[in-house]
Amino acid sequence: MSNNFKAGKYVLIFLKGIGMGAANVIPGVSGGTIALITGIYEELINSIKSFNLSSLRMLLSGKFKDFSNNVNLSFLLAVFLGVGVSIVSLAKLLEYLFTKNEMLVWAFFFGLILASIYFVGRMVNKWNLSSILTLIIGTGVAVSLAFLKPASENSTIWYLLICGIVAVASMILPGLSGSYVLILMGNYQLIMLKSASDPLSNLSILFPVIIGAIIGFLMLSHAISFVLKKHYDATIALLTGFVIGSLLIIWPWKVPAETMIGRNGEEKVVSYLWEAPILTNSEDLLAIGTIVLGVVLVYLIEKIGSRVK
Repeated sequence: MSNNFKAGKYVLIFLKGIGMGAANVIPGVSGGTIALITGIYEELINSIKSFNLSSLRMLLSGKFKDFSNNVNLSFLLAVFLGVGVSIVSLAKLLEYLFTKNEMLVWAFFFGLILASIYFVGRMVNKWNLSSILTLIIGTGVAVSLAFLKPASENSTIWYLLICGIVAVASMILPGLSGSYVLILMGNYQLIMLKSASDPLSNLSILFPVIIGAIIGFLMLSHAISFVLKKHYDATIALLTGFVIGSLLIIWPWKVPAETMIGRNGEEKVVSYLWEAPILTNSEDLLAIGTIVLGVVLVYLIEKIGSRVK
């Protein structure tokens, strides 16, 4: 493999990591979905799973090349460098876009997720009773999240650790948004908007979250890798259900039905009403066009990805 090809390969993986990071900042969108769409999901899970006692012994004994090969370190560095750069750089941008036109942001990601359902579901080799049942279960779990009410903000260390574990678990599972789970746990604004946009000034908040995220990654990667090997079709069907159910959470035409005042005095939405678009409304038509743009983008990514393969 030439050096230019290697460099191009890891630049592409870095860009996919940026896509995952951007998705993780948006409540309702899952980084795992982007990993599935871009074809790096299984490699990501298996690479994270490779961090075990054997690889730790390689590292401690100075066998750095063996350690790097065993854990697929170049791949992981490219992915997580992209994720990190994206979260830090896009947190402010996305906060700005949400304040300018929240509906269009939701519409774009709705289009991305809508198109990904076909491509993710196509990964199931054989649709049978078990895969159909797990599809329904996955959809039901994701839909139920839309009706949960968020908790209050909590900055204690133990709670931040749990936020890291739960949020990263949701990030790995396509269709379950880590950011949305943080909203339900009351800490989305604290972690993703305030702390991620200025990490050096908020290390006391981010450090416990990162530790929790590492624990969550290692625990869940082993579990997903195991079920993918033993029950591949049912697992992919379950993940497809998660993706389908997440559409309700990011529906662009939802309006606040109930709000509450948080601990810091900010107003938080605790429930929504889902409405249909008005086809005579120019803003709604623009949002529909943005959904189509998201669908087309996923289609083009899939086409390019299939050609590269």
